[in-house]
Amino acid sequence: MPASQRTVQICLFLVAAIALFGGSLQLLMGQPETTPRLDNVHRFMGGIYFSMGVICAWAALTIRQQGTLVYLIAFGVLVAAVGRLLSISKVGMPEPAALWLGYLIPELVLPVVLCVAHWRSQRRR
Repeated sequence: MPASQRTVQICLFLVAAIALFGGSLQLLMGQPETTPRLDNVHRFMGGIYFSMGVICAWAALTIRQQGTLVYLIAFGVLVAAVGRLLSISKVGMPEPAALWLGYLIPELVLPVVLCVAHWRSQRRR
């Protein structure tokens, strides 16, 4: 397997692990101390997040057959990061700031790495 394809695979497994863990946590915990409406939306989005993890894991396992799906996953991660940026600009940085920046920075970097590495691996075919 070419190094660029292995890079894509590692990034997808990383996104999968984050989404499976984060989605599970959101599904189980919900949004404490809030309205039923917001808890409902939070758990729904936790389900979407968890399912993204399953899709990423499957894409990583079947990386040799993947094409456009990798770009769509990268787009999803980037849009999520833009959502965080929008939240920060509207209501401020959550505490502790270092933790939330630790989420945001990889969400901005991983889509670029995924796209460049996947493009390189596709070009070699």
